[in-house]
Formats: sequence, C-alpha cells, structure tokens
Amino acid sequence: MRQLLLIFTMTLATLATFAQQEAYQKKIYLSSDNDTLLYRELTPETVMPGKKYPLVLFLHGAGERGNDNEAQLRHGGNMFTNPVNREKYPAFVIFPQCPANDFWAPIRRPGATGTTPSDPPMSKTLKMVKEVLDEALANYPVDRNRIYIAGLSMGGMGTFDMLCRYPDLFAAAIPICGGVDTGRLERVDIKTHLRIFHGDADTVVPVAFSREAYKVLKRNGVNVEYIEYPGVNHDSWTPAFNEKDFMEWLFNKRK
Repeated sequence: MRQLLLIFTMTLATLATFAQQEAYQKKIYLSSDNDTLLYRELTPETVMPGKKYPLVLFLHGAGERGNDNEAQLRHGGNMFTNPVNREKYPAFVIFPQCPANDFWAPIRRPGATGTTPSDPPMSKTLKMVKEVLDEALANYPVDRNRIYIAGLSMGGMGTFDMLCRYPDLFAAAIPICGGVDTGRLERVDIKTHLRIFHGDADTVVPVAFSREAYKVLKRNGVNVEYIEYPGVNHDSWTPAFNEKDFMEWLFNKRK
C-alpha cells in the first residue's frame, strides 16, 4: 500500500511538472547579430479585448544555464502556473535561459577577491533579454505601469544590473541572493519598489552583498524592503517563494 501511495504521489508530481512545461510556450529569439536566446513564455489564459496585463521577467540562476529551454523553469516557474495564482494574477511571464558560456551580469565567484565591476558592459545575453522584453511590450497588451523583474542568485545580480541600466522601467523588482557594485546604485535614481531576500548562511553569494545594497538604496530614498533568513544557505528562494504575500506584493506594485 505504501509503495502504491509513493508511485501515485510521484505520478502526480510528474503530471504537475508536465502541465507547467506545457503552459509555457517555447520560444527562440534571433538577434540582428544572428545570436539566439531561448525563452519560455506564459500568457494570460484569457486575453480580454481592450484590457492590459502586467508582465513579469524572471532571471534564473547559474545552475539553470544551458540550451534545453526547460531548466530555467525549475525554480519559480510553478508559481505562475498555480491555478489560484493564474486566475488571480493573469500576466505575461517571460523566463529566458542564459547559455552555459555566459552570465546575465558580472558575478563574483565563491572565494574570489575584489568586487563586481563598477561600470560593466551589458552582457550579450542580457541585451537579447531586453530586446525580447521590448518586443513583448510592442506586441502584447502590457500595462506599462506594471512591468516586474525578479531573479535568483546570478539572476538576482541580473535583476540589479537591469535596474541600474533601466531605473525607470520596472514597477517592482525582487533580487534573491544576488548582489551589485553599490557604486552603481549610488549613480542612478531608481524609482522601482524593491524586495530583497537573502539567507545569512549563504556560502555561494555573501549575504553582505544584499545587506550593502539595501543600505545604499534605503539611504537614497528608494522604496525597499530587506528580508533575511537566519540559518538559510544559498537557496533563500525557497522561503522567499513561500512568503504568503510574495505574489500579492509583486502584482500590487504600480509605477
């Protein structure tokens, strides 16, 4: 009986994963330089004529890089396909996948010395992400006052990078266990609402990165919250995604 229950549970989990994968359309973007970006796209179940919808851009971590156009949905993808959330928060959602040989933004590896670059060039892949975003804004009924960005680990760094380059674009941003050169934050006037998450036992991305970013943003008058999890290592996205108001906080923000 116990074995049958285990098989049944595993089957349900497999079906749920398959349903999530099917909800996100597979897309390929070809740039003017003939570079490609793989991404997945979720649209509202029903797009009502004349109505505009929010758009969420989600940047995965370094472990989900590749070319399968699937791994980027591993963390966070099911939040937006959850039936309750999908009905309550209809939105366009874009999950791009960074290739294995690139990064969203400059990152500091564990054990490395020094800081992240203070004025880095935009990565080739992140440029394409911005182009995909621009295409979505041009072709879909998107509410320009409700464009959101979130990311974890390398994606948290990419989230900060996008905020520094486009400080007026996003209504809300959620960088999870990320980081940024704080000098960049000092030089831009960020209008975005932020919620930063990090675990204080993170052995991959130092918690000091988020603490320092929060201090600078708060000092500069940015509307920012910082939530730190005691004893949590790198996977602070797990408790972050389980915050009861995670989705509500995000979708309630407007420019």
